[in-house]
Amino acid sequence: LFIMHLQEFVTVLVRDPRTQKEDSWHSYIDYEIFIHTNSMCFTRKTSCVRRRFREFVWLRQRLQSNAVLIQLPELPSKTPFFNMNNPHHVDHRRQGLQDFLEKILQDALLLSDSRLHLFLQTQLSPEDMEACVSGQTKYSVADAIHQFASLNRRFPLEDEERNKGKTSPDSDSESSSSGLGPSDDSISCGCKANPASEDS
Repeated sequence: LFIMHLQEFVTVLVRDPRTQKEDSWHSYIDYEIFIHTNSMCFTRKTSCVRRRFREFVWLRQRLQSNAVLIQLPELPSKTPFFNMNNPHHVDHRRQGLQDFLEKILQDALLLSDSRLHLFLQTQLSPEDMEACVSGQTKYSVADAIHQFASLNRRFPLEDEERNKGKTSPDSDSESSSSGLGPSDDSISCGCKANPASEDS
C-alpha cells in the first residue's frame, strides 16, 4: 500500500504593474496575478490574468458580504497621494495586493466562493462575474475558467507538445491546431509556468 500524501499549496504572485490608458485623460495600473497550485479547489492548476485596484476592491466587498463572520484582510489603503509614476508607490500597492490574496487563499470558506475563482482565473468583468455566479449566463463558472484558459494559455510545455506533433518541415508554425493564433492577451500576459510541475 503506498499512499502519497502531497501537501497542497497555492502560489500567488502579483507582479508586472503596467499603466493602461482608459481614455485621453485617464490612466490606471493593472497587475498580473499568477497562480500555480495543486489544490483541488482550483479548476486550473496554473493561470494568469490582469486586474486593476478597483476590481480588488469589488472582490473584497463581495467576499465580505458572503462571509459575514470572517474578518477579511485589508487592501492597501486608497490614498489620494498615490502616484502612478512613483515606482515606490506602485510597488507598495503591488505588495499589499499580493499579501491580501495570500491571506484570502488560506481560508477554506473564502476559497469556496466562485467569485474568487473567476477573479483569479478569468478576465471577466465584475458585472460578468456576478452574472455568472448568479446563474444568468449560459456558461458555468468552470466553463468560464476553461474557456479563458483555452484562449489565453501559451505556456512553454504546450508549445513543445504542439511542435512535437508536427513532422512536416513546411507546416506553418504560427497557427496552432486549435485555430487560435497568439492573441494580444496571451502576449501581454508574460506567464512562464515551470513545465516540470505542470501536469494537469
